[in-house]
Formats: sequence, C-alpha cells, structure tokens
Amino acid sequence: MQHRVHEPDPLDPDDNGEQTPSKTQRKKASHELQSLGEALAEMPDDRLERLEISESLRDAVLQYKRTRSHEGRRRQMQYIGKLMRQAEVEPIREAIAALQLGHAKDTLALHRAEQWRTELIADDDAVTRWTAEHPDCDVQQLRSLIRAARKDAAAIPEQRSGRAYRELFQFIKPFLVEADADADADE
Repeated sequence: MQHRVHEPDPLDPDDNGEQTPSKTQRKKASHELQSLGEALAEMPDDRLERLEISESLRDAVLQYKRTRSHEGRRRQMQYIGKLMRQAEVEPIREAIAALQLGHAKDTLALHRAEQWRTELIADDDAVTRWTAEHPDCDVQQLRSLIRAARKDAAAIPEQRSGRAYRELFQFIKPFLVEADADADADE
C-alpha cells in the first residue's frame, strides 16, 4: 500500500485563515521583482544613490554592475530579486518610470530638432516660424548655418550628414531642450 503525502492546496486557507499564493504566483512575482531589479541596474549611479533603497540592495546593484561573467551576473540578479522582496517597490517603480519618461522626452526633443532642421533647410518660411517661437535666437548665425547646410546638400545630395548639417542640428537642439524645460516648470 502506497502512502500519499498530502500537499496543501494553495486555494485552501492556511492556519491564519488567509489564502497562500500558488507556486506559479510566487514565481511570477519573483520574476517581476527580478525584472524590476534589472531596470534598477540600468539606472545611472547618481540616480541610484538618490533612491530610497536599503544599503544592501544598493550594494548588490553596484556589485551587479561590476560583475562581468554571465553566471555571476545571473546569480547576482537573483540575489537582487531576493532583496527586492523585502524592499518597498513602489518608490523604485516610480523612479524607473520617471527615468524612462525622461528618456522619452529626450528622444522626442531630438526628433523635433531633426524636423526643424529639415524644415529650415527646405523652406524659408520655417525661419520666420522659428524666430517667432524662439526670439532669443541669433538669426544671423541661424541663416548662415542654413545657407551652409543647403550648399552642402546641393553639392552632395545623397549625403545629408555634412558638417553644416550637423552644426545646424547642434544650434537648434538647445533651444528645444530649453523650451521643454520651461514647459515642465510651468506644469
């Protein structure tokens, strides 16, 4: 006669009257915390220092960044996941979301700068619109960069990355970043 060991049903209440999560639910939660730990490891060190996390978790993340071997990184990430189970995760999620939002805003500003550069090279009316939106801009330098970029484009049409083309982009970009910063300050 075989004896069966009775395994507790995860849906049955335990001794305290509460339901215990199933093994699948625990593993899913563990993987979520580990992926949150991976996002934490991608965070720049200065932001990591400002974050309200335990010293052991901060040290574990910094150790992960220093570790080079694949297996060592895997084990360290599992350790970070273990520490994350004891940590308050909401502030970490908020910090990661803010960092990702910042990256998205930076990318958007770069795309807007590229659009403006293309418009300024293609259309003289774009210069008027640009100066209306950015009155503190040095119009003479802007027109000079546009002329040089048009000259480069006429000489080598298939190559858009001439020196003047890049300089025009570098001239435009700070104005858009400043405008985004002003918009964020107003909100």
